[in-house]
Amino acid sequence: MAQPESERAPGAGMAVWPGAAYPLGATYDGAGTNFSLFSEVADAVELCLIAKDGTETRVPLEEVDGFVWHAYLPSVTPGQRYGYRVHGPFEPVDGHRCDPSKLLLDPYGKAFDGHFAGDASLHTFGADTLGHTMTTVVINPFFDWASDHRPRRPYHETVIYEAHVKGMTATHPGVPAELRGTYAGLAHPVIVDHLRSLGVTAIELMPVHQFLQDQVLLDQGLRNYWGYNSFGFLAPHAEYASAAKPGATVSEFKAMVRTFHQAGIEVILDVVYNHTAEGNHLGPTINFRGIDNAAYYRLVDDDKSLYMDYTGTGNSLNARHPHTLQLIMDSLRYWVIEMHVDGFRFDLASTLARELHDVDRLSAFFDLVQQDPVVSQVKLIAEPWDIGEGGYQVGNFPGLWTEWNGKYRDTVRDYWRGQPATLGEFASRLTGSSDLYEATGRRPGASINFVTAHDGFTLADLVSYNEKHNEANGEGNQDGESHNRSWNCGAEGPTDDPEILELRARQRRNLLATLMLSQGTPMLTHGDEMGRTQRGNNNVYCQDSPLSWMDWSLAETNSDLVEFTRRAVALRTAHPVFRRRRFFEGLPIRTGGQARDIAWLTPAGVEMTPADWNSGFGKSLAVFLNGEGIPEPNQRGERVVDDSFLLCFNAHDEEIEFTTPDDGADAHWVVALDTASPTGASETVLGAGSSLKLPSRSLAVLRRQA
Repeated sequence: MAQPESERAPGAGMAVWPGAAYPLGATYDGAGTNFSLFSEVADAVELCLIAKDGTETRVPLEEVDGFVWHAYLPSVTPGQRYGYRVHGPFEPVDGHRCDPSKLLLDPYGKAFDGHFAGDASLHTFGADTLGHTMTTVVINPFFDWASDHRPRRPYHETVIYEAHVKGMTATHPGVPAELRGTYAGLAHPVIVDHLRSLGVTAIELMPVHQFLQDQVLLDQGLRNYWGYNSFGFLAPHAEYASAAKPGATVSEFKAMVRTFHQAGIEVILDVVYNHTAEGNHLGPTINFRGIDNAAYYRLVDDDKSLYMDYTGTGNSLNARHPHTLQLIMDSLRYWVIEMHVDGFRFDLASTLARELHDVDRLSAFFDLVQQDPVVSQVKLIAEPWDIGEGGYQVGNFPGLWTEWNGKYRDTVRDYWRGQPATLGEFASRLTGSSDLYEATGRRPGASINFVTAHDGFTLADLVSYNEKHNEANGEGNQDGESHNRSWNCGAEGPTDDPEILELRARQRRNLLATLMLSQGTPMLTHGDEMGRTQRGNNNVYCQDSPLSWMDWSLAETNSDLVEFTRRAVALRTAHPVFRRRRFFEGLPIRTGGQARDIAWLTPAGVEMTPADWNSGFGKSLAVFLNGEGIPEPNQRGERVVDDSFLLCFNAHDEEIEFTTPDDGADAHWVVALDTASPTGASETVLGAGSSLKLPSRSLAVLRRQA
């Protein structure tokens, strides 16, 4: 009677060559596959080839160079499923958790197949996980990129759109049913056309690295929707692929990137290198924990059976270890070189900067990024905080980096909901936050300006709810941020009151317009352009349902808001005065003249005084932007000259009369954008020195016309 394949002599009858230690992972070269795995703690490593019937063939890796175990198998081709078994110490008190009963996934895996069964074996020492865990898949790395090239759009010309792969297309009637929720669906012409019509130049995808569905959520009938729970840093998440064939996920992702590039749209990935899906000491053993726990994770100094947790997820990756740093850098380079992505947004980036306990912006990770000829040349966006002590680091990242500007979000929200004493702060955020970025040699583009993001209220909910309503998450409404700086405009949630509905619509337009008029790099959140609501839930991380998906019927219901967004983005795109490469100086631009590149005025047209700035009740101001006061040249070295504009902001609850500048010239002022209008359109033309009555809580953009 023949033995089951998993019980045969390891690698019997199979050609095994020494192979190479680098590159790590499984690399198919057109003839065979090289396998390579790092583990400093291992006594022995077995490569496990998994057959279609779920049985395994074990191949001992005899070659070891610098703690990297490797072999080349000429018979292995793309589609082969595999894993590893690592033999070594299981001594949690010393930080070691090797367990050869665990089929471990490749940290450098480029595709994964199957699913986790939620079996107790994943948490139990000595219990075999074969059949209860996913498998890694050897991929075909060859792809016809045709004439693909990166848009390489500078920050001052960039408009980012944060999106979720599944949520964007899950209900879109124009996307074929079999493509909804997939990479192919996201690249469908109806989605690309929508983004282009908005004026979007970059799509920032929420996590697409392979991530784990948390069993605790599955047990409640919920799912990990956001995906901030990675374990495969080189693999596109398999559930977002329309093709069922193992390994086809990679080519589908590449085709999506190629399509966006053809449309002139960059692809930015939201990446999570601060922790993994294995959680704390009670979490499942998937890969890192069983391969080399002490190398990959930050452990508590006086009890190495426990994990340091700067992220609130149970563990933190050990960015001090050279092989962990190598994994992060290899992952980044792979996505740039092989997958052609254009940049990264780093989740809880302060965690990567922790050398010991304090956040150090000159940590090894940032040194490596600075020196890397590939990674240093793409867009690098930090979420500049974590939950650890000293983790809020807005403005403190190195020169190559841009940052999600949380202070911008908070200030703009406060201003438009009528909080007192916000004028000075509002002016700083409107002009690119030089107080945060100029000292490090950065420019306005370093400020990624946003009013909403995936985490928190949508734009529609921001003006409709004072309190979060997260009951559907099953945590007693205790999860999510409680201090949202939101204002419901007079009623909590849905209402039929026409005055409240009109005010909410105007507030949405105020926030969108402010975002597009601000110096820096604007970021829209998917669905805000059409009034997407989550019914007051500000933490839909576990809501893989219509609650979190895009409702495309809103594009018709709120077509005026979609048109307003297009108009606001188009205004920014057409006029470089709203997207300067350098900060304003506020000084005269010609000898003996009084014209400045920017001037701050009261509604009466008089220059603001310290008393005006310090007035706690002041909620209105005008900003003059001189189109002839742009000192920096364009990319061809030519002088940049634009129209001049007057921005009139009224966050007061009463109508305010504004006076247009009168420079003695024969000029008039045309209203280019008006948030009192549902689409922003206006036919108002004013003479110099004329008055404009601005309704309560609204703004108008006036363009000077000779």
